[in-house]
Amino acid sequence: MFTIGERPAKVPGIDEALAALRKVGTATLGHLTDFGFAPGLHPFKRPAKVVGLAYTVHIPRLDSSALHYALGQIQPGEVIVVDTTGESMRSPWGGGVTYAAKRAGAAGAVVDGVLTDWEELMSYGLDVWSRGFTSLTTRGLGLEGALQVPVQIAGVVVKPGDVVFADSDGIFFLNPADAGEIAARLAAMEAREPETRRRIDAGEKLGDISGAVKKMDALRDPSRPKP
Repeated sequence: MFTIGERPAKVPGIDEALAALRKVGTATLGHLTDFGFAPGLHPFKRPAKVVGLAYTVHIPRLDSSALHYALGQIQPGEVIVVDTTGESMRSPWGGGVTYAAKRAGAAGAVVDGVLTDWEELMSYGLDVWSRGFTSLTTRGLGLEGALQVPVQIAGVVVKPGDVVFADSDGIFFLNPADAGEIAARLAAMEAREPETRRRIDAGEKLGDISGAVKKMDALRDPSRPKP
């Protein structure tokens, strides 16, 4: 059985939020939260950067028919997000899929599984996150699958239209309604970094700047001498 859900309406201001997220890094968001982070998925090349709305695909391990169908449905700028139902040996994504995805205008892809055709992927210039590479592939059996439904990626539930915020360090999935506020917070945090470096160059210690020394001193056993 195949299921195709509806593409959600765009949240007002989402294009501006996506543009703002492209200027900041996932590691900055990693200072604020663990929720939404997809551990164990990495880009096959670096540097890598993709920010866009998720077009979700769910395939049943062996059968990649739904993914091939999805390549004719995505809109330019969307990020294909593939739930492989835990498949870790067979790849649904190789050179042909990458080429088709790029021609369709996909901004990138996230595959909770493995890839194949490393050399071809390198030549096409489309950023893809995954768990690694293999030579074993899926088949186009036409058994079942689902498009534009909630999927699970590395333990994170991703809904159609969620924001995919991915770079060389990792991936976060964000609620599009929160993307603008989060982008503004990250920009403000990153704007402080030059001043931090200036203070370190002037002789201050990072622990004093961050407040770590004050916090640790408050917890120290007063009978022990300071270093």
